[in-house]
Amino acid sequence: MTSFRLSRFVRCLRSTVALVAVLFPSASFAADNAPARCQGVDMLAEMQSKAPDVYSQVMAESRALPNTEAMLWKIEKPGLAPSYLFGTMHLSDPRVATLSPAVKDAIAHSKSVTLEVADLSDKAVAAAMAKAAALIVYTNGKSLKGALSDDEYRDVQKIVAKSGMPGELAAMMKPWLVSMLLATSDCERQQLAAGKTVLDLQVAAEAQKAGIEITGLETIEDQLSALAAVPDDQQIAMLKVGLKYIDRADDMTETLVQMYAKRQIGAAMPFQLALAAQTGTSPSAFDGFKKTLLIDRNAKMRNAALPILDKGSAFIAVGALHLPGPTGLVALLRESGFTVTAVE
Repeated sequence: MTSFRLSRFVRCLRSTVALVAVLFPSASFAADNAPARCQGVDMLAEMQSKAPDVYSQVMAESRALPNTEAMLWKIEKPGLAPSYLFGTMHLSDPRVATLSPAVKDAIAHSKSVTLEVADLSDKAVAAAMAKAAALIVYTNGKSLKGALSDDEYRDVQKIVAKSGMPGELAAMMKPWLVSMLLATSDCERQQLAAGKTVLDLQVAAEAQKAGIEITGLETIEDQLSALAAVPDDQQIAMLKVGLKYIDRADDMTETLVQMYAKRQIGAAMPFQLALAAQTGTSPSAFDGFKKTLLIDRNAKMRNAALPILDKGSAFIAVGALHLPGPTGLVALLRESGFTVTAVE
């Protein structure tokens, strides 16, 4: 890709949305008629009504997953001031993106606040994307168009255009990027354009208000590398599943909001696999995602968190899916000698 085309792509991509929560907090979209909050159908509740056997299996797997009962956890070790671990959701919905008194108090009593990524400035994002072009777009002559049916590719072009970019850029995009664009509803775009901020940035704002240093467990390049490390065929398979539900972005968001609010985040992956199964997609299509984005990243996050926690009085906020399970951060921190207890 020439430097001109890459710079054009970066400029366009920075005005897109699904990476907004982590990478593009200043992106702008038409904010006309933004509702007070997004509305949608809880697809898990819908599943309970329309496919009770599938719902029962999803919830059984959710209940079997340890450490799903809280989003705020207290971390303790003898001789250290308590620290906290907080699970976030990269959404602006007020039912999610409102800090509870307990979370605000935990931040106020911390000496440091650590997010997944600390530097989200325009300069940092542009530099990271320019360095990581091969992780974001095809630079070897491949094209996304050849991996999809004509109808699927037309849908992808619509998604790209809706995100504020020329539709012809779709061919060069890696599948994971399109999946992220697909996962963000028009309503969420409007919310961000209207000035709403995602939960992670609410944490950052609270820390800044208190004059607390903000650090990051990862860099932008780390996150892009993890997303791109999922095998290409699995990226395509997951994209194809997402395209089957292209008209239900608001409903998908509502479902995640309900899972978060009800402390049922353990249902997120079983639910996704159940939807995939309904399209004839094998659960193995998500193996790379689970290993690279969850298992491997959780271990790296734990390693990055340990020296921070060893100083005491730390507040660490990461995506909620990184907390539960035997390879989640709660379990990994316990294995590292900390006592980790649920707060709320």
